[in-house]
Amino acid sequence: MMSSRITLRNVDPELSRRLRAISAARGESLNGTVLRLLRRATGLNLRRERLERYATWTAEDVEEFTEALRAQRKVDERYWK
Repeated sequence: MMSSRITLRNVDPELSRRLRAISAARGESLNGTVLRLLRRATGLNLRRERLERYATWTAEDVEEFTEALRAQRKVDERYWK
């Protein structure tokens, strides 16, 4: 994949400070932060982000789901003879 370069000029100090603060808080590079924010602002990763939000389960979520299905997995022998 070919990558492009974009140079930003006239970035005001407050915007620069906030971008750097976001980068530090997330533990990512300034470049990564700007790319992530631009992708979000343009809707480029909107579908992927929406799917990740719905497809990310915690261990507790999996256990709750498994428990809810447990009753449905029992075979009623009366109907299978």
